[in-house]
Amino acid sequence: MTQQARGMFEVELTPQTQTDEIAQAKLNRLSIAKHFSGDLEATSRGEMLSVLTDTEGSAGYVALERVTGKLSGRVGSFALQHSGTMTRGEGSLRVIVVPDSGTEELEGLAGSMTIEVTDGRHSYSFDYSLAN
Repeated sequence: MTQQARGMFEVELTPQTQTDEIAQAKLNRLSIAKHFSGDLEATSRGEMLSVLTDTEGSAGYVALERVTGKLSGRVGSFALQHSGTMTRGEGSLRVIVVPDSGTEELEGLAGSMTIEVTDGRHSYSFDYSLAN
């Protein structure tokens, strides 16, 4: 049975050291630190890789993060995989639970997360299921 978790999160992105060669290729690497509130009470740590293009508003990113805390009262951790693109300002984002990444009471977790940013505030909607 699919369930839905909703709430807010704060995110801190920290640029990581890179070589001149990587910077010239318009690649960036950032560390991710998040604090989730709402139905998901958790923190996460991760890494993001992004690339800019010569076209204004076009870019891409991938990220992986490990989320640790409580999902609707169940304790454990799981990994999220992000894949995002911007095409001339029009965005597309896919965030899924990495298969078999759930631990403890979140073992068997599957699902996808939608992220919205309104007036600089981040919210999430997480559709998920638990195998056990």
